[in-house]
Amino acid sequence: MSLLEKLETFLIVLAMVLGLILGQVEFIGHWSRYLISPLLIAMLFGLFLKTPLKEIGQGFKNLKFALTSLGLNFLWIPILGYGLGEIFLQSSVDLKIGFLMLLVTPCTDWYLIFTAMAKGNVPLSTSILPLNLILQILLLPVYLLIFAGLSSQSQTGLLLASVFWILVLPLGASLLVKRFLPEKTTPRRILEKVFAEGVFKLLWLAILFMFASEASQLLANLILFKALFPPVILFFVLNFFVGRLVGGWAKFSREDKASLTMTTLARNSPVSLALAVVAFPDRPFIALALVIGPLIEIPVLAIIAKILLIINPKADIEA
Repeated sequence: MSLLEKLETFLIVLAMVLGLILGQVEFIGHWSRYLISPLLIAMLFGLFLKTPLKEIGQGFKNLKFALTSLGLNFLWIPILGYGLGEIFLQSSVDLKIGFLMLLVTPCTDWYLIFTAMAKGNVPLSTSILPLNLILQILLLPVYLLIFAGLSSQSQTGLLLASVFWILVLPLGASLLVKRFLPEKTTPRRILEKVFAEGVFKLLWLAILFMFASEASQLLANLILFKALFPPVILFFVLNFFVGRLVGGWAKFSREDKASLTMTTLARNSPVSLALAVVAFPDRPFIALALVIGPLIEIPVLAIIAKILLIINPKADIEA
């Protein structure tokens, strides 16, 4: 794990705090909102650029693991997320939508870090990444239309337009780069250096400007964190036991079960954050829920990785 990866949680908190401070300056608070979308589009371009989408078929080499993981991520978790939102977040529709968007998009980066910490099957977890990324792009609008009640023609049109600009455009651009710029060429190396290696830096800046643009609203509503804490924690607890039970039922090895646990627990895809900012520009609490969520998630995943090592210390134990 690199130093940057170790400091990600601290750096995210730092971006939030700096954003709140800078947002007190009227000029910065006003113009910050116009920087968020370009930064997120650039970030997603880098994410797609470094993701080996051509290897989507590799995710099905272990068919049982792939189907189990996809079933939990894209069938069970959306239903669980909707139910928890209905129970805990009825008083805020926007928080409920943000919470749902957080849960229905599997993580596409740091879950590999926690899989390695838990001594899971990292190659197997990596093979499922491209498939998770494409499916969440395709299904996120569907989940919002089904579970979030975005049924009017104007809402549907705005959502689909946002999907194009925020998701399809950077995805298409990354595919063109991969198709026409060979890996060893100087332009390709420059693009990968700036964008693919700078995904977290771009996300960090986007979070900073997001909090700067909404500083006054967030400071007036600090109860957001308190409201989100119970359903987020309950999601991790329930899904941990569900993943363990399903992994045992499928007779996965200790390493594969650890991989299943992490791929079905880790959330916080930048895809959902980018879509929230563009699709709901006048509803900042939706995006803020997607930023606050990782502050709870990252420490929990670190604890779960340690728990997995304790309950099954030998890598060859069969579940």
